[in-house]
Amino acid sequence: MTPPATTEGRRAMSIEELCFTSAMSCFEGWLKLDPAIGPRTMAYVTKFISRTLEKTHNLKDVRETMSKSVEVWIWLTRDFAAAIPSLTTRSIGPLSGLNDPDKGVTPLESTALITKNYQSLKEDLQLLIKLMHIARNLLVVPEPEIPQDLCAAAQFDQMLYQTIILCINVTSKAYDGDVLEESARLKLGEITELYKKLLVTCLQQAHNWIAKNDRNKMAFWSTVMFDDEAVADEQEANGYGEFRPDVAKAEIQNWFERNSRFCDKARQLLRDYEANVAGKGLPPGHLPCISPLAWNWLPDGSSRVRADDITDDANITPQWNEDEPDKFEQDRAYGRVSREIDTWWLKIRDPNYEEWVVPMPSVEFAQQRTENCKANLINRYVHSYRSVEHEGSVHSVEGSSAQGGAADEGKDGGHYVHDYNDDMIEEEDIDDDDSYGEGPMNGLLTEVPNILDPKQIEALHMIVKSCILDNAGLALTRAGENLQKTRCRMFLAMECGRSLLREILVFIAVWEKTEQSLIFQLTTQIVEAIHHSALIPYAWQSLRIPKDIISPAQTVLLRLVNNMFRLRGNDPAPPESRDHLRDVKLLHFLLIQFRSRVVPECAALMHLQAQVRNKLCDPADFPVDSWDMERAKDGIQQFLELLTTVIEFPETRKYLIEWEVVYELLTLLKGLEAGVPKKPMVDPPSRSGGRPSSHHQQYPDDPDAGYDSEDHPLAQSQPLEEPAHKYPWAGIKCQILHILAGLLQPPPGRSSPGNPEVQRQILRHNGLISLLNCCVYDDYNRYARERVQICLKWLMDGSEEANKYLRELIPTSPPPNLRPATAPAGSSSPQQPQVTSLRIDGVPGEVKVRLRAPDEVVPGKGAATTSSSGASSSGNAGGGEGDRTAPPPPPRSSRPEELLRDIITLADEAARLAMGGSSSRRLDADETEEEGEEGRGNLEEDFM
Repeated sequence: MTPPATTEGRRAMSIEELCFTSAMSCFEGWLKLDPAIGPRTMAYVTKFISRTLEKTHNLKDVRETMSKSVEVWIWLTRDFAAAIPSLTTRSIGPLSGLNDPDKGVTPLESTALITKNYQSLKEDLQLLIKLMHIARNLLVVPEPEIPQDLCAAAQFDQMLYQTIILCINVTSKAYDGDVLEESARLKLGEITELYKKLLVTCLQQAHNWIAKNDRNKMAFWSTVMFDDEAVADEQEANGYGEFRPDVAKAEIQNWFERNSRFCDKARQLLRDYEANVAGKGLPPGHLPCISPLAWNWLPDGSSRVRADDITDDANITPQWNEDEPDKFEQDRAYGRVSREIDTWWLKIRDPNYEEWVVPMPSVEFAQQRTENCKANLINRYVHSYRSVEHEGSVHSVEGSSAQGGAADEGKDGGHYVHDYNDDMIEEEDIDDDDSYGEGPMNGLLTEVPNILDPKQIEALHMIVKSCILDNAGLALTRAGENLQKTRCRMFLAMECGRSLLREILVFIAVWEKTEQSLIFQLTTQIVEAIHHSALIPYAWQSLRIPKDIISPAQTVLLRLVNNMFRLRGNDPAPPESRDHLRDVKLLHFLLIQFRSRVVPECAALMHLQAQVRNKLCDPADFPVDSWDMERAKDGIQQFLELLTTVIEFPETRKYLIEWEVVYELLTLLKGLEAGVPKKPMVDPPSRSGGRPSSHHQQYPDDPDAGYDSEDHPLAQSQPLEEPAHKYPWAGIKCQILHILAGLLQPPPGRSSPGNPEVQRQILRHNGLISLLNCCVYDDYNRYARERVQICLKWLMDGSEEANKYLRELIPTSPPPNLRPATAPAGSSSPQQPQVTSLRIDGVPGEVKVRLRAPDEVVPGKGAATTSSSGASSSGNAGGGEGDRTAPPPPPRSSRPEELLRDIITLADEAARLAMGGSSSRRLDADETEEEGEEGRGNLEEDFM
């Protein structure tokens, strides 16, 4: 269609532009009630907006034409400027009450407002969602920088921020649905969902607006991170702290002014509009003349231009002149975004960033820490919020107890006393249920993860990733600055950024996202960006909750770091590269936390469990509940998962051996052995008669019976929640044994013997006994026996000391899983069978069995079996199937000798351990029967 004639000098508008701008002008009148718009007109408005949305979605040429229309962007801004106060008044009360708690409405009053204005809210929100969709679509063009600049010139981005705030204010309120009627509840739910949909579309539009545009990224990022409330809160929190957010905000504004030049095509479109449309008094009027962007379209000389010359591409060396009175010129000479942010980063980054400054704490230090934690466990939870003066650095041991703490730090060097105070989370900040009340707290985006579900929230993660991830090959500024890294530092410098990071991490745990989900992959990339700036140690401390050994957010961070390391296997960095060294330093920091805080406190809890188990302590004195124990277990599992990943790479495995991580693993094994009784595969049947109830017995023919999706045992006969002092730490032993087996493997390039350094470490820390204790079946750790078999194989392969140690155990060690409890008293006749009690692996207590008489027939076999004396006999079974002669029995040997011989020869036969070989699975070459109806059959076949 031929465009209509236009005013002289004004460019011709397409029919889509004319219809759309006309519809938007009517919609503004509808929202402002000036002029009054009737329902028939609004029906046409809705029709035109819907058609425009469809065309911008499907027709590339329409989308490109409208994206370069200054009028379209101004009308979009005007419509949302009219809609925001109207929607606010109809949803959450007058604008005057938004920032004044005394004038704000309650959630109940807000609910009444929404249900009262339900119909008009529904219609207006549906149109606004379509308008935001159109604005999003207009940014998807071959030259996105043009509509991105026009959007900024019209200040539609400011309307975007205000719309996000409104959506958050409405959807984050704690509406009490129980007091509402069904119709009101449905209306409230429908309006809330529309606000959520508008919020999602806003985030998508924001992502398109900042894509590949550093100026827009900086504008968006500084707005959400350095709003006035966030700056005031951060300034108050810091007090005499080291980061000054007001100074950083001023420096970022100066950078924004120096980089305020639009692209040439956008500048020309804006100048033409001002001259030929706004200058002639035609709607929609003049562009907002707000610095620092207005000079792009104002006549030359009408405004002060302080933007850098983009044609000058010469590199500059940052220079800081303290005596420069003009702050703008001082920042221009510096050249980078903010010296305040750079200075803050130099102080709080990983101290090992440049060179090794903080060493690994010694094993002796860890031992003292563990003893201190055991001695002060109960007191630690009573006074879990410690004062600032007791805190250390991002590499600190987080407050050693009074006994021995100072001496330990002095012995290991004063490296734990760092400039930065890691106690950043106060008691009132750790409540996960804090709501935002009348407005968003701690930043614009922090509440979004609490509002949206995984399908809706993807745009938020993409925005954060787009702003901070340092992609390979990204160009540097003239001052040699990587702007992605600078925004990442801004992200963690402000409390609102740290709060957003915590919510993003917890979101993964709450929604149980897997490694294959897009949300998990995007969050891994966000963590990768933080890692590139050496800020994971700082992030780790900011996520800490004093009452937890490991907070849920820290646990998710570990999981993401583990995924990050696992992905390294697809494209490993050279061992001498900077990227590899950065990974090693991160692993170094995390192992410091593992050694100085996690293992000592978990070992202390296990020690107290052992005290309760041995009746040396009252269960009522146990200081934590099962939920706290579950959090601790989740955290330690993620540490062990990380170790499992890094031992797969020889380059990182050697560091674990050098740092003697074997000590922590054995400490946990010993704590578990002392504090948690092994769970049998089956409970012995009741001797009171009758068939045992099904919930008391789990048979091994179904390997998944009694386990949940994470291989955690479910004790069906137990109460729904065991007391915390009986917490089983299920699955931990198997992880530890897997890691030990990996560490014990021969060095790369060799198939034998086992790693001698790890062998020596295990023997030095008396770990062989801990490994042998894992030979007994434990249903909390189903495959521990198989894993310990591999450990013992590599431990004794080439280690004469380990073999000697085992041989010395022979005279004194009873077999762990089969020993007579009562010696037979005299011989028994066939009429009076011999009865004894045995302790059988996988069964608690003692099981009564009887030895078959020499001439007794095996039921169903019709032949005599080997007698207890080793002789064979024959006979008929019920006049049945004829005589059968039993084969000659194998040479008789005692069960203890077989068991210990198996252990000693593990160095040569990895497949045999304790009850391992089939030849070792006989009960003194005698067949036994369990008393009762279901006691028949070979015990080894039933229970092993």
